[in-house]
Amino acid sequence: MAFYSWRGDSLILDCHLQPGAKGIGFAGLHGERLKIRISAPPVDGKANDMLLKFLATAFSVPKQRVSLLSGQQSRQKRVAIEAPQVLPAELEFSRS
Repeated sequence: MAFYSWRGDSLILDCHLQPGAKGIGFAGLHGERLKIRISAPPVDGKANDMLLKFLATAFSVPKQRVSLLSGQQSRQKRVAIEAPQVLPAELEFSRS
């Protein structure tokens, strides 16, 4: 899959964020990016903060191990998850 890669023990996700959605969760692919719906509005970093919290929960890591690498003010984001403990069942991952 094109939406992720591994850099050592860190999982790098290329995401397309949909802020202001009715719910929160994974929503399939948007081109070659993983689409994620977030209910927070794209104001004052609220959507970014909710995204990092959502990913920390989804991958069973503390929020401090999830970081925004690029796309601070864009819907197109690159996120690093350090040593994820769980790979969500609704996503398909392999360590090739």
